[in-house]
Amino acid sequence: MKAVPHPRTLVDLVADWLRGFHPRSIAPMQRANYARELLSWALLPMMLGAIEGGTISVLVKKAWTDVPGIPPGLLDFAVAVVSAAPNFANLTSFLWARAGAGRDKIRFIAAIQVVTCLCVGAVALMPVNAWGLLGTCLLVLVARVSWTGVITARTAVWRQNYPKESRATIAGKMATMQSVVLAFSGWIVGASMDIGPGAFHVVFPVLAVMGLWGNQIFRKIRLRGAKRLARAERAEGGPVRLSANPAHGARVAHEALRTNWQVLVDDREYRRFMVWMFVFGVGNLMIGAPQAIFLEDRLHATYLQAILATTIVPLVVMPLAIPMWARLLDRSHIVRFRAIHGWSFVAGAAVMWIAAMAQQLWLFYVAGALMGIGFAGGSLAWNLGHQDFASPEQDGLYMSVHVTLNGIRGVIAPFLAVGLYNWLALGGHESWAFFGCFVVNVVGGLGFVRHWRDMRRREAAFDRADRQASIDEEAPMGRIQASIDRGD
Repeated sequence: MKAVPHPRTLVDLVADWLRGFHPRSIAPMQRANYARELLSWALLPMMLGAIEGGTISVLVKKAWTDVPGIPPGLLDFAVAVVSAAPNFANLTSFLWARAGAGRDKIRFIAAIQVVTCLCVGAVALMPVNAWGLLGTCLLVLVARVSWTGVITARTAVWRQNYPKESRATIAGKMATMQSVVLAFSGWIVGASMDIGPGAFHVVFPVLAVMGLWGNQIFRKIRLRGAKRLARAERAEGGPVRLSANPAHGARVAHEALRTNWQVLVDDREYRRFMVWMFVFGVGNLMIGAPQAIFLEDRLHATYLQAILATTIVPLVVMPLAIPMWARLLDRSHIVRFRAIHGWSFVAGAAVMWIAAMAQQLWLFYVAGALMGIGFAGGSLAWNLGHQDFASPEQDGLYMSVHVTLNGIRGVIAPFLAVGLYNWLALGGHESWAFFGCFVVNVVGGLGFVRHWRDMRRREAAFDRADRQASIDEEAPMGRIQASIDRGD
């Protein structure tokens, strides 16, 4: 008699999910590096979570509200600054790409991780006054500039250490670990600030120490083909010499920008992809700052409630969606991936607009969950998408183009959104600022769909031309053979 299978419980499913992170789940040659990297990403995000866009936006808005000498308009501007900081810092990506070219990638990344940790710890020293607000904004910006160097150089490590057919899956495991830890870190900040508004003076240094621990583990990673990669990068131009001389810095920036611009001139498909990424990204980056302001000014949410909506809920949902997006990305070109994935952000923006119109906190949680589904795919496409266009020695260059353009839209979007929000708020219509974000996202999503359809049409045309060329080449030989057979 055939045995009846035992029904799987939730514990069984969770256990299977956790086993998927074990080093035995990947090829033996990749296990040692994977284990070290995964553990480091279980600790480094503890530090990074303190300055995550949604978390730090809520902290700045609530901690400095009603502080003497800080008018509401100036505080909203500061919220836009810290919300924009991760993307504003991306403007330095092209410099990091040049600075890291030809250098030991692991040491290079580890050094700038330390700078980020020190900046996060230093936020604890900031007083709750106008100078403290300025200092917090500057420290968050410097920390994000440093982390941009990590993001830019990290893609080369993943490309060297993990094969294409499993790279998105492995990157998904890293992103899942990071999202879970970032959510936990956001919960720590929110819960502690609700207990005491000065809690960040204690919490931030503790989280920074956790980041330094993760940094020590990251230093033990070995980069496969490191010498060969360094030689190839030197052949492409090599590292820049860092200097405090402004004239030297201007020359380096000009040369790096010229190189980045040349990539867009030479690669038509990548240029078009970057255009639609820019439009779509503006819509996404407009959302964060108005959301933090609305939750405080209209819904009077607590620290934890606001951080749940802006940070924790999206990050908790991400691990559930990452495997789905990783499978799609492993077998798809990035343009097709974005043409499908982008609509998750469109849905999130639509629900957030409805939540603001209805002034319902629970709907902000629903919108956060939809945004988390989008962030899940975005975290993979962000790190790996450019590799469908770039050769190995140009990996850092293409990534720097992507990240730099994200920095440009990151400078524009939050301030545009806050300006729109405050203008609409004069008539009590600030909820419609979220509708503006939704419309921009829809335009970007349609752009990706059109780009993918055009690529498919061109590929089909090339295939038909190749088949016709093969027929044309074979036809004369066929006629000659027929003549021989006839004895002509």
